[in-house]
Amino acid sequence: MKNTGYSTTARLFHWGMAALILVTIPVGLLMVQSGIGRSLQNALFLYHKNVGVLLLGLIMARLVWRVLNPAPPLPAGLPAWQAKLSRVTHGLLYALLLVVPLSGYIRVRAGGFPIESLDAFGVPSLVQKSEQLAALAKSVHYYSGMMIAALLVLHIGAALYHRFAKQDGVFARMWPPFGGKKGA
Repeated sequence: MKNTGYSTTARLFHWGMAALILVTIPVGLLMVQSGIGRSLQNALFLYHKNVGVLLLGLIMARLVWRVLNPAPPLPAGLPAWQAKLSRVTHGLLYALLLVVPLSGYIRVRAGGFPIESLDAFGVPSLVQKSEQLAALAKSVHYYSGMMIAALLVLHIGAALYHRFAKQDGVFARMWPPFGGKKGA
């Protein structure tokens, strides 16, 4: 029987990024709320910006990994519309996982704010200060973040559907996080 599961490396990329993203989205929404204390708000901004840098590095590494290690084939019995929806959803998630941290970076740097993890290593800003650019990047960051959230609901819902309703092995391709093909 051919192994249709993801490698351990792919699973670690998936679940590590999932954990960071599932915390970072609510942090991003909370940090801009009025009425929270300044010290908490500063800590949330610090977390959000610096985890964003980490996520950008992880998605770039993950994309390189994915090019060098293509996804295993989908199960043969999967309806064509589900296979197509899966490809489209995954493609959009990968694209947005680049757009969101890049637009966040541009928003922060164009707004004249620090990114402490980059500043600590002496990484200069690649963007000049510009209120107009910062405002545009802020909108792109917000709406693309909302699109990721919506796609994650679809993605998680589909995974749970395949696990509990269909029980067709699709969920087992990525679960458990430390499973997968030997040697990869």
